[in-house]
Formats: sequence, structure tokens, C-alpha cells
Amino acid sequence: MSDAAQDTYRTGEGTRAVRAGLPEPVKNEPPLPGPVFAAHFHLPGEVAGPYSYGRDDNPTWTLLERAIGELEAPGRDDVETLVFASGMAAISSVLFSQLRADDTVVLPSDGYQVLPLVRAQLEAYGIGVRTAPTAGDAQLDALDGARLLWIESPSNPGLDVCDIRRLVEAAHARGTLVAVDNTLATPLGQRPLELGADFSVASGTKQLTGHGDVLLGYVAGRDPEAMGAVRRWRKIVGAISGPMEAWLAHRSLATLQLRVDRQNATALAVAEALRQRPEISGLRYPGLPDDPAHGTASRQMRRYGSVVSFTLPTRTRAERFLGALRLVEDATSFGGVRSTAERRARWGGDPVPEGFIRMSVGAEDPEDLVTDVLRALDASAT
Repeated sequence: MSDAAQDTYRTGEGTRAVRAGLPEPVKNEPPLPGPVFAAHFHLPGEVAGPYSYGRDDNPTWTLLERAIGELEAPGRDDVETLVFASGMAAISSVLFSQLRADDTVVLPSDGYQVLPLVRAQLEAYGIGVRTAPTAGDAQLDALDGARLLWIESPSNPGLDVCDIRRLVEAAHARGTLVAVDNTLATPLGQRPLELGADFSVASGTKQLTGHGDVLLGYVAGRDPEAMGAVRRWRKIVGAISGPMEAWLAHRSLATLQLRVDRQNATALAVAEALRQRPEISGLRYPGLPDDPAHGTASRQMRRYGSVVSFTLPTRTRAERFLGALRLVEDATSFGGVRSTAERRARWGGDPVPEGFIRMSVGAEDPEDLVTDVLRALDASAT
């Protein structure tokens, strides 16, 4: 059956997630073949064929890359996807493969807390860096002369949203490439390539795989030359995923829609409960109708994510709150089936108040989770 014919049976996101990247069925073989552990492959004579050495390609990566591509750009065959050892490996591959000395890149000033380290390395290579916040499409004012615009929407951890299509159009009019970090949204929440971006980049460690047991990243892009440079960077640096991690990630995609829908609905329930609490300030969740980002998010996102952020009055109160939770683990990362929360300022890289909490809503029963959060707020008040 051709890819076009198969697509007629994969119109729903759940169907697509369950079947993404599966090979043609072979009698007596598993629907999803097991991981291929190989540093080298049989290769007599001239070098030919898709697999020659384990740093370059692996059949398990191929299936996962195909699956992610089907989610990021359904129905398109002009998008290439490459998997990496981590989200930061994927981010680095785009930045360092596309930029040269004397180029300029525009980064979000309110993005992932490792970006300041990335900025220092870029500047050490003679690359100019400008920053602007995500909200209000403020990066527009920093675009002139830039080689690459890096967007993070929603931003982590503040959950601000920018108008991706507007920024892409303005960037492309200036000859600027655009990469979007899609980690918080996942391909079921937002498709940056459909909004015009050149690259969609994400940490698969988070909600894409959703179980807190895999480190993974990926880059999806439309331009063969640009993606060829990303592939060369992966080969040179060796930032490759292990076959077991790739297989676990592919297995996890089958439940992506189930997890995302449950977690998004529960995140909204938690946010609605928190908005009633007087000790909470700075509550952010793009799915709340009165959230500053809701209008823009609603125009470009299909789901609003599993992360809720808010601030408690003091560091002490925040730590008491985290200690009183019973269904929420005090841990970093987000997107897993088990809820987590942390006082984000403990890392020192985010411009947030001492009492700022980033909460990742899991797949627990909504009533149980809301009850636990409200009980912990009460317990932390004394």
C-alpha cells in the first residue's frame, strides 16, 4: 500500500500516533521490531545502502525518525527528521551547523535555563547573540541582519507565547532562518513547520516519550541542504541516540494522544483550582481564557500543554508546599505521566522569583491531583 493510500486511514491523531513509523507487516515478525544493537554492518565491496556504521544510521532510528516526521508534518514527504542523544544535542546541532563566525542569532531571553551557556559558547566562536522576550513578539525588533531566529513558544518556564507565523514571515522577509523549540507543545499541540518555521526542534525526553526514562532529542526540517548540515553535525559530534532509547521512544509514541489529552485536561483543572487561591500570584497556563497568552495560543496551538506555573509568596512557603505534596514528585523535567513540581529558582538560571513553581501535570485522576495540590497549599500555610 502506498504512503498516500495509508494516509487515508490515518486521519485521526490517535490513529497516527499508534501507527506512526511502523514498517510494512511481515509474517511472524513483531509490528514494531526490537532495537538493533550494531556498531557496524556487513558491508562488502563498495559502500552502498542505508546502513554502514553505527554513528551514521541505525534501523531503529529510521523507524523513530519516520514516526516523528509523520506527527510533525502529516501527509508530507519533504520533511526530514533526525534523532539525537538529548534535546540539547538537537538544539546544538541546529545552532552550530547553521551559524558561522560573524553571523548573528536571536535567542529568547526567557527560554530554557541552559541557553545562557549556549550563548557563551556561541560568542566564543565569534557569533553575535541578541536576546528578547517571547511575549509581545518582542524578538521582531532584534531581527535585522540575523542569520537565525530561535523561538521557544510556549517559553520555559514562564509559559509566554509568541505569534510564530508572524515572526516567521518577518524573519523570512529578511533572509533569516527560523527554528522553533516545540518541546512544551509536542507535535500534537503545535506544528511549527506548518506555521512556516524552517526547523522544529524538541526534547523527546519530556512529554513526547512521557515516562521519565529516556533522554532523546530531534530536529525536523524541510530544506535538504540545511538538514544535511544538521546530519553532518550529528556525525561529527557523535551526539547519537542509543538504539534502546530510540526503541523505547517509538514504543511510547503509541500512547501520546492518550497521555496528552489527559494531561492537558488535568492541567486546566489544576490551573482553574489555583486561580481561586489568594496566596497564588503570577498564575500562567495558556489554556486559561484570561491568560495573557491565550488568544495567540488559541490561534496556533491545538492543545495547551501539561505545564502550569505560579508563584508563592516566599521561598520557604514554596518549599513547604512541595514537601506537603503526596502525588507530585519534587523533580525537574516535565511531561511525564507522574506529576512533578519544583521551585525553579533553585537552579539559578531562570529570571523567576524565589517562590516560583513550575508544575508538570501527569496522568493521575484529576480529582485526586487537585485535592492533593489544594491540601498541600493549606498545609504549607502554617
